[in-house]
Amino acid sequence: MKIEKLREMAPEALTTLEREQRERIFKLRFQHSMGQLESSAQKRTSKRDLARTLTIASEKRRAAKA
Repeated sequence: MKIEKLREMAPEALTTLEREQRERIFKLRFQHSMGQLESSAQKRTSKRDLARTLTIASEKRRAAKA
């Protein structure tokens, strides 16, 4: 997901997106352990998307405090 799109989202939407991304990573990790994962790159991109989401959420929390 593009960072510009994340910056436009509301904090509540970011929280929901974070939860969905964590579930996706869990499912991918489970598929990997079962040998059903087609591409390990999916896991890497999902983790990066989660990191982006967490970064933007943190920025928004800091901006709200200031």
